[in-house]
Amino acid sequence: MTIPVRLLSICLALVISSVRAEQIRPDLHESVSTIDVTVKDFYGTARTGTVAITQFLPDGDGPFPILLLNHGRSPTDRSTPPRFRYTRQVAFFVKQGFAVFEPTRIGYGQFGTQFDPEYSGKCRQKDYAPMIDAARTEELAVLSYAKQQPHVDPSRIIIVGQSVGGFVTTAMAADNPDGVIGAINFAGGDGGDPVEHPGVPCQGERVEAMYSQFGKTARVPMLWIYTENDQYFAPSYSSAWHDAFVRAGGNADYRLLPPFENNGHMLFAHGVEVWEPVVSDFLVRLGFPAR
Repeated sequence: MTIPVRLLSICLALVISSVRAEQIRPDLHESVSTIDVTVKDFYGTARTGTVAITQFLPDGDGPFPILLLNHGRSPTDRSTPPRFRYTRQVAFFVKQGFAVFEPTRIGYGQFGTQFDPEYSGKCRQKDYAPMIDAARTEELAVLSYAKQQPHVDPSRIIIVGQSVGGFVTTAMAADNPDGVIGAINFAGGDGGDPVEHPGVPCQGERVEAMYSQFGKTARVPMLWIYTENDQYFAPSYSSAWHDAFVRAGGNADYRLLPPFENNGHMLFAHGVEVWEPVVSDFLVRLGFPAR
């Protein structure tokens, strides 16, 4: 991976100018920076792309525990939004005292036209390993960047992810990075399509095999949150993935919540008030004070 020394000068100015139309949240101490990371794409070609990192901070001087927040993957438009922010969700985590680092991974947002290292093949020919490897490389680079920032506590880190981001979060838990003490998987998986095959992901058994592989090495406690009406990953799949993860040695509390709206896959985005108590309890169990 490559993280240029000139990161906070040229790249920071470039990103801020290119997202000038977006509002920065001063109440969340929002800022934006970039890093360049070299990954291998689906075909094994090494390529360098740009990761935009949106950072949010609580009030005060810290040191604050780190929370790495991972976005999902749109089946139709990877260029929107220009960068991921999830400000309503971030506000909850900042209130809990976390410094939040939210990367927009390579192939998404304003840099989405570069290339797509998270392409995993056609539905009947899926290979999820290359996209996980690429995302892991980026995530480790972002985590390294986050640990170097002022006012953070690099020994207390939580990783959170939604959909494909939850899949990536579980892969990160399998790496057991220094300082990571817990992880939360919201509706994690890949290969779903609520229009063409609702609830049934492309080659879900291959996703299950990946989760089993993650469970062999993951040692941090995890919280997995899914819903009964997830139109990407039906409960029969998410429960099988959890069983495979735990059988292999992983430690995860699986919560299947009641149906939410028309598609429970959107719980993280639209149902903050529903998942807040579940997440708060998990954070308390990890030693974070109730707020």
